Amino acid sequence: MASDKVLQINDAEFDNTIGSSQPTLVDFWAPWCGPCKAIGPVVEELADEYEGKVTIAKMNVDDNPVTPGKFGIRAIPTLIIFKDGEVVDQITGAVGKPQLIELINKAL
Repeated sequence: MASDKVLQINDAEFDNTIGSSQPTLVDFWAPWCGPCKAIGPVVEELADEYEGKVTIAKMNVDDNPVTPGKFGIRAIPTLIIFKDGEVVDQITGAVGKPQLIELINKAL
């Protein structure tokens, strides 16, 4: 079941979403991507655990080609953590929850 705490964003909403001083984790994914499906539930758990501290968002790269191109995303899933509109760090591939927590904690 999808968490209602995960924002589904598009190219038009992207800059407003990451412009906050609150860190934002963006999961760049596609529906046909097996590793993306594997990491999805972990991303949703993090949205619950970090509610109020970190914004968690997902962007479908098939529907929104501009933003992934801007960040040079060549492989998915790619997760990028932003703070004040700037990239803090990123991770590519279906990684475990500890690696994602570490990624988020760099921005807190």
